[in-house]
Amino acid sequence: MMSEQQSENSPQHSKHQRSSIWCEILQKYKSRAQQDVPLIVEGKLDRMVGLTMETVGCHAAVGARCLVESADGDMEAEVVGFSGERLYLMPTGEITGLVPNARVIPGKGLYEAKVGDELLGRVIDPAGKPLDGKGPIVCHKSLPLAGKRSNPLARWAINEPLDVGVTAINSLLTVGRGQRMGLFAGSGVGKSVLLGMMTRFTKADVVVVGLIGERGREVKDFVDNILGEQGMQRAVVVASPADSPPLMRMHGAWLATTVAEYFRDKGLNVLLLMDSLTRFAQAQREIALAIGEPPATKGYPPSVFAKLPQLVERSGNNGENGGSITAFYTVLAEGDDSNDPIVDSARAVLDGHIMLSRSIAESGHYPAIDIEASVSRVMNDVVTQEHKKAAIRFKQLHSIYKRNQDLISVGAYQYGSDPSIDEAIDFNDVFMHFLQQDSSEAFSYNDSVNQLLRMVTERE
Repeated sequence: MMSEQQSENSPQHSKHQRSSIWCEILQKYKSRAQQDVPLIVEGKLDRMVGLTMETVGCHAAVGARCLVESADGDMEAEVVGFSGERLYLMPTGEITGLVPNARVIPGKGLYEAKVGDELLGRVIDPAGKPLDGKGPIVCHKSLPLAGKRSNPLARWAINEPLDVGVTAINSLLTVGRGQRMGLFAGSGVGKSVLLGMMTRFTKADVVVVGLIGERGREVKDFVDNILGEQGMQRAVVVASPADSPPLMRMHGAWLATTVAEYFRDKGLNVLLLMDSLTRFAQAQREIALAIGEPPATKGYPPSVFAKLPQLVERSGNNGENGGSITAFYTVLAEGDDSNDPIVDSARAVLDGHIMLSRSIAESGHYPAIDIEASVSRVMNDVVTQEHKKAAIRFKQLHSIYKRNQDLISVGAYQYGSDPSIDEAIDFNDVFMHFLQQDSSEAFSYNDSVNQLLRMVTERE
């Protein structure tokens, strides 16, 4: 017994045991070396200011996702720029538990959006995760979040009017299927209410709503009160409230557009509603200024004015199977300034705009559409000559009254001095009644046009 124990503890036996262990370790590394697995070069978090994280030691493409080690677990961030060997990252969620020199693990490839029919009736965040508590969403198709550039000659003409259920728009600012319109106004003038009316009343196969940078309360209100249970059956809502990081606000706008593109490419007519384009621009401004891009116009860097057309140009009639995206974008005119840089830039890239007036809203007139300051650039291509002439005649008389309203109000104008002003006075009450509409009422395109034609005929 003693000799056996001495044999097990002998140097020769220990040497043999150590040799077996090293053989196992070498075999393990040999197996790993034979596998076709790319090496991942990790970096470290070198500096953090505001929402911007600067990393060194790793390489990743702009738009790639990285994992940053923190005390609360790995945090996801996206590469938004670089300078030399430094990468600039922005978080996709809340920043908690970060420490200096934290590990940064670069991800593979660029982020893609999961799309599919399973999204219908659901409310999702910019990452595609459900917010409605109805269980997980499993989509099997992926599309690039930034979309793909289309050939401008592949777009087919806008030649069919779209019924939006609002009398003033149907008759005087007719929208074509596949058009891109802006709703311009200051805060509290009724953009969201008008957007909700068009959501409920517009004829479309699918409705995609992007609530970007708005109050969190409005998300539930939009889903429950504006869309309702019946409206949600054909709708997809992408919500990125104001407390979301700027990167996710931009992703919300991109994801809503990508979802609309998916249904358009299936040959469906899609209504895309985005509230608001201004919050998208402000999110890009926050990111650009944080990584050192100089401001150009009222604090907005040049990249903002490059991102706007890239987003807007993705909608329209360029579907391969005959589908369309008719888009409405709300634009906040800060301080009611119609020459605000975002308003001015959006006006240039959209196919028309509807201007909402604070003075009209304060007089109790809703929707507060300023007919003189609004325009639909495709109206002449989708309406009849009779409709076109009636709309022009209406606008002329409406404009005459507006220009002389002060004189008329104080009694300085003597009735009978000018026949055109007399005519405008006679029918102003009829005009005002025609332009007003309760948010719960819907008027079809045919009813709106026929009512306009009757008014003009009576005047003549």
